Amino acid sequence: MRTYRDLFRVPEFTPLFLTSAAQVAAQTVSGLALGTLIHTATGSPLLAALAMFGPSLAQVTGAATLLAAADRLPPRAALTGLSLLFGLGTAAQATPGLPVPALFAIVLGLGAVFALGGGVRYGLLNEVLAKDGYLLGRSALNMATGATQICGFAVGGALVTVLSPRGTLLTGAALYLAAAAVARLGLSRRPARGNGQPSITLTWRNNALLWSSGPRRRVYLALWVPNGLIVGCESLYVPYAPQHAGLLFACGALGMLTGDILVGRYVPRQWRQRLGVPLCLLLAAPYLIFALRPALISAMAAVVLATTGYAANLLFQERLLVLTPDELSGHALGLHSSGLLAMQGVGATLAGAVAQYTSPSTGMAVMAAASLAVTLALAPGLASPGQRRVLR
Repeated sequence: MRTYRDLFRVPEFTPLFLTSAAQVAAQTVSGLALGTLIHTATGSPLLAALAMFGPSLAQVTGAATLLAAADRLPPRAALTGLSLLFGLGTAAQATPGLPVPALFAIVLGLGAVFALGGGVRYGLLNEVLAKDGYLLGRSALNMATGATQICGFAVGGALVTVLSPRGTLLTGAALYLAAAAVARLGLSRRPARGNGQPSITLTWRNNALLWSSGPRRRVYLALWVPNGLIVGCESLYVPYAPQHAGLLFACGALGMLTGDILVGRYVPRQWRQRLGVPLCLLLAAPYLIFALRPALISAMAAVVLATTGYAANLLFQERLLVLTPDELSGHALGLHSSGLLAMQGVGATLAGAVAQYTSPSTGMAVMAAASLAVTLALAPGLASPGQRRVLR
């Protein structure tokens, strides 16, 4: 499987792609609407930010309690049911007069469950595509996510103005219901990948099993930490350049898109094991220039160059699947997704704390240096690909 056209010739890839895109669109517009609603009700920038990004941190709870179900539920039923649940929860947030604590309870509950959704979705992607197609398929989903988020924030902002935040939340709920319909009608019925009943105990046992292997552990750290620290750099775009933050975010989206296309479509298989660490270094190194407070054009060029390094995630995900048995692939990918989002929240918090006591430019340079240090520390253990389907 060598081209994106080949992906869409696989019968189940298109409905999985559309289901994922509809969920991302729903999450984007509803998150913006909820942040606006909370800020209007409380006047608190912190609570508004937590309303939008709190679900990422809540995924830690889901990763610790629910992930065993990712491989023990039939994928079509799970994706359909989860989309329905998200739709109902988003519609409930639009209830007039709902207290702010109740809103946050719904937000954090949905965030925890979202961890399970990532495991089910990416585990199914690994089933639907041939073994050599996962990287290309994930590249396509990543590009769709980036494009959908950009459009979603633009459309969501317009909807908040035209329909009000509550009307926009109902629009997000409708998008979740559309995702449920596409999953139910477009995906084939498949059995669960694993046997047994999901439970918190099983989730902990599988997490411990996945973490117990040195090669897998290093891959997880490479997926989570350098990436999360650089998201901390991105969280400082607004204080660094209030009038031009949108341009920097757009440059970041362009760099990620470029990296995903180059790695997903054009990098030969024999190079993939060698490029993970260099791409992680590329992800951080250009941000060091921000210590000098570069002009806007130089800053934009640095962001485009750096964010192509996010493609390292594709390569390390492929290696993670090599090191994980098929019956735990959904759990392993769900743990990756949840840990990554949680670490991004941590990175943004750390960057904000550094910038609070120094400056945004210093905060960005410090986070970049930390990301470089972590990558260099992990590099020796990432030099060899390891055995296929290792479980020890």
